[in-house]
Amino acid sequence: MVTEEQVLAELSKIIDPDFQRDIVSLGFVQDMVIEPTVISFTIELTTPACPLSPVFQKQAIDLVGDLPGVERVNVTMTARKQEGRRMNTEESGLKDVKYILAVSSCKGGVGKSTVSSMLARTLAARGSKVGLLDADVYGPSIPTLFNIHKPGVRATDDNRFYPNEVEGLKLMSFGFLMGDGPAVIRGPMVAQYMQQLLHGVLWGDLDYLIIDMPPGTGDVQLTISQAVQIDASVIVTTPHQLSLTDVRKGIMMFDKVNVPVLGVIENMSYFECDGCSKRHSIFGEAGARTLEERFGLQTLAELPISHKLSGEYESVAAQQVANDTVDVVIRALGKKVMEQPAIPQIESDEKTISLVFEDGERVTVSNAALRRACNCALCVDEMTRAPLLDPASVPMDIRAEKVSLIGNYAILVDWSDGHNTGFFPFSSIREVGTTVDKSAGFQGCEI
Repeated sequence: MVTEEQVLAELSKIIDPDFQRDIVSLGFVQDMVIEPTVISFTIELTTPACPLSPVFQKQAIDLVGDLPGVERVNVTMTARKQEGRRMNTEESGLKDVKYILAVSSCKGGVGKSTVSSMLARTLAARGSKVGLLDADVYGPSIPTLFNIHKPGVRATDDNRFYPNEVEGLKLMSFGFLMGDGPAVIRGPMVAQYMQQLLHGVLWGDLDYLIIDMPPGTGDVQLTISQAVQIDASVIVTTPHQLSLTDVRKGIMMFDKVNVPVLGVIENMSYFECDGCSKRHSIFGEAGARTLEERFGLQTLAELPISHKLSGEYESVAAQQVANDTVDVVIRALGKKVMEQPAIPQIESDEKTISLVFEDGERVTVSNAALRRACNCALCVDEMTRAPLLDPASVPMDIRAEKVSLIGNYAILVDWSDGHNTGFFPFSSIREVGTTVDKSAGFQGCEI
């Protein structure tokens, strides 16, 4: 009878092309059971829709099946089980969503919503449980793209919404609530509506939630990025210089809130002539590749100008483009998931707040030091960056009444002095713990 070491030796010949490592050293092989003539095990990949899944399965069956005495190989393909999303409230509709992918653009009219719906449709067609959230309050596109003219929205008694289900997808859009009327809403109200759309929709168990972000990099986009633990983002652009110029702003926005950018999808990249199959770069050439050189961003896909991508999703050409794009995006997401450090656990008591990381690292800062380091508009002049808060006015016994996680990168603290408008990135907490607390004799960073 073969041994586990022999089986693992064969499986170590399977190399993940994204990580350039074998699946055994990556920890993908799980739950091995060895019987006299039957070998069973699980290969656990990073994301549910990984396009490498059937490739790895066939390689594993062939390699292990060639071992002497093995008559059958059972390989179960699964994806890493993410824990429920850590939300500020257990009532958030996002708590059972495994992965959240933001599709963004820095200018309108580049085809962002078309790309979002193409990704969602393709993932759903492969059997994944997918939701699509249209977060554009002023110009929602999802009702039109899915030909939903009188959607209506069902709500619970406590004003939580059920998503509409179309083509195996769960959909929610501000357009479902407003209909065809214009959204005449001031900025502060938009933020409240976004919180309702983000956390007040009963998505249930989803493999992927795709957020079709509003165009630009303003308050609404920042609110979404801060309020939700977005796993990764994709930026949609065109080769035109006006569109490319603003991509840098989107990269910087996501970087600021610690959301990894998987890469760029260049829409309307070229037009292919029906008669001669020659490609014409109508808006210029090498746009996305220029971004790759400047910012190190991968060009995930170059989509052609084609009516088949704007509506005829059933055509072979459209499905091929969609499948190729999804393959690249999901593989990039899986790679980022493996590389992304885990969000720390937050602990607090009467004197301190601590970040406890998965590798055992603990960063602790005193309440008083962190309160004095607040950089909100009430504590620091936004124009001159001059301090407005007198450090002596912060009592040494100040308490954190409530500590809330903000997205992937920060916490929001309600202090006992009534202040609750500042949020603190993990990097700032580490800096305060090592520079302020240690100088004051407080052990600010314990590793």
